[in-house]
Amino acid sequence: MSVLVGYDTKLIVQGVGTAGAFHAKQMIEYGTQVVAGVKPGKGGSKVAGLEHLPIYDTVAETVTRHGANTSVIYVPPPGAADAILEAAAAGISVIIAITEGIPARDMIKVKYVLDHEYPGVVLIGPNCPGVITPGQCKVGIMPGYIHKPGGVGVVSRSGTLTYEVVHQLTTLGLGQSTAIGIGGDPVKGADFIDALAWFAEDPGTSSIFLIGEIGGDSEERAAQFIKDFVKKPVGAFIGGQTAPPGKRMGHAGAIISGGKGAAADKIAALKDAGIAVAPTPAEMGSTLAKLLA
Repeated sequence: MSVLVGYDTKLIVQGVGTAGAFHAKQMIEYGTQVVAGVKPGKGGSKVAGLEHLPIYDTVAETVTRHGANTSVIYVPPPGAADAILEAAAAGISVIIAITEGIPARDMIKVKYVLDHEYPGVVLIGPNCPGVITPGQCKVGIMPGYIHKPGGVGVVSRSGTLTYEVVHQLTTLGLGQSTAIGIGGDPVKGADFIDALAWFAEDPGTSSIFLIGEIGGDSEERAAQFIKDFVKKPVGAFIGGQTAPPGKRMGHAGAIISGGKGAAADKIAALKDAGIAVAPTPAEMGSTLAKLLA
């Protein structure tokens, strides 16, 4: 089984520029079914190294001609929000926005429109590494070779820590069902609770590892959700434990402000929910392995 992406994913790449083309090649090499690219005003053109990939002016054309159901967005920040909304309007059901630096006010508009006009559309990101179901489908920038099919569902605010925990799990023989990087921006699509609900219902997911970081209260809300609704074993790690208050650490959302969002509060909430919390990044995989043992 898989969550969000898998064998039935028909992916389009919005923004087939330098980064988009590079990662499109990587996704195709992994085995992802990339059916088309979208470059407004460049329909019918060819992209170097991807000459076989048809390029269209609009997302709607890819849905009509290829049955596209998933989009990955590499459009630069000024146009990325419009690209998300175009994909939703065209009938794309899963939108994964890799773009970093989309203005928060643009994302507020996107959230409002998706919630009110396209409630069935799933948005992952922006400013995220993507989603991968090992052995089936890779969408985004995650390094595919470190992943291994298995039963651990991974959800993370941090891209690099996602790679780290996956590598540790794979080394320990613990494969992953799906790894989801939700991104660290303060205004984004799916959050921890969404991913936790998907993993809780997925028969191919037998355990979960959650990676949070300072800032906001998503981890505290996730802890309560796990306590109330998730019966599978859950491990976790919180990044930014040594960050001084008021300092931004990496993501725009990773900042302690107003006396809220501190790592200690998040760790306490997770432990109170019965979640095994890794004390350091180096112990993420072993923490889950001990829990499962």
